[in-house]
Amino acid sequence: MNNLISVLIGALIALMVLFNGSLSSFFGNYQAGVIIHFVGLVATCLFMFTRKIKLKTKKNIPFYMYMAGVIGVITVMFNNIGFVNLGASLTLAIGLLGQTIASIVCDHFGLLGTNKFKFEKKKFIGLAFIVIGIGIMNYF
Repeated sequence: MNNLISVLIGALIALMVLFNGSLSSFFGNYQAGVIIHFVGLVATCLFMFTRKIKLKTKKNIPFYMYMAGVIGVITVMFNNIGFVNLGASLTLAIGLLGQTIASIVCDHFGLLGTNKFKFEKKKFIGLAFIVIGIGIMNYF
C-alpha cells in the first residue's frame, strides 16, 4: 500500500510542477508563487474545517523546523523556473536526482533525529541510472 501511495505522490508532484509552471508562465514566478500558496492555504483550511481539526500550537519545537515553509516556497519557485526553461520531465528528473542525493545524506547521518541507514555502495548503481537517464533526456 505504501508503494502505491508513493507512486501516487510522484504522479501528483508531476502534475503540480505542470500546473505551477503553467501559472508561472501566465503570471510570473512571484505572483504565481503567491497564488499557489494562497490556494494551498485555503484548501488546507477547508480540509481542517470539514474534518473539525483545530489548529494547535506546540512549545519546544526548534525554530528551524518551521523552515519547511521557506523551503516549500523556494522549491516552487525553482520548479517554475525549471519548467519554463527545461520542461516538466527534465525538471522532475533533475529534481529527483537532488532528492535522492539529499535523502542518502540524511539517511546516512540520521539528520534531524531520524533513523540512520548507512550508505551502501550498491546505491551508486541507482544514482548512475538516474544520471544516465537525465543525460539521455537532455541530449536526445
